[in-house]
Amino acid sequence: MSQKMLLPNGLKKIGWFFLVPSAVLGFIRMISDLEQRLSLKTKVFALYNGEFLSSEKQFGVINTDITNTVIGTVFILGALMIGFSKEKKEDEFIAKLRLSSLLWAVWVNYILLLLAFIFIYGTGFLSVMIYNMFTVMIIFIGRFNFILFKYKMSTPNEK
Repeated sequence: MSQKMLLPNGLKKIGWFFLVPSAVLGFIRMISDLEQRLSLKTKVFALYNGEFLSSEKQFGVINTDITNTVIGTVFILGALMIGFSKEKKEDEFIAKLRLSSLLWAVWVNYILLLLAFIFIYGTGFLSVMIYNMFTVMIIFIGRFNFILFKYKMSTPNEK
């Protein structure tokens, strides 16, 4: 991966600051009835709004709950900052590890998606598709940092 396309190392800390709270809030909203109490309703510009049992609206202002939008946006920004920020010591090993972790994450993601296509039906599949948007970055960040941690623990400290 070209170093030109990587973000500065300092953005990694900001990424963790974005990712962790948004992941926690997203998980809480997913498993609880917090949707009713934690709601950010406002008017927003929408390219398309096809609400269930309501009229379609294209290129207009709508009044809607943007909580999931905010949480998802902050999560994605944080994940991108973490996943694509340079390491303090960016060398060929890190570049190879980054590329192999990304390839591995895509493979795992699509295997999980294939299993979902085969075994999950109805509205549950819609939920799986929504969560699937985030799994590539989660798997990539997890594998990259795990392998990097293992490598740092196995090599003696260099001074």
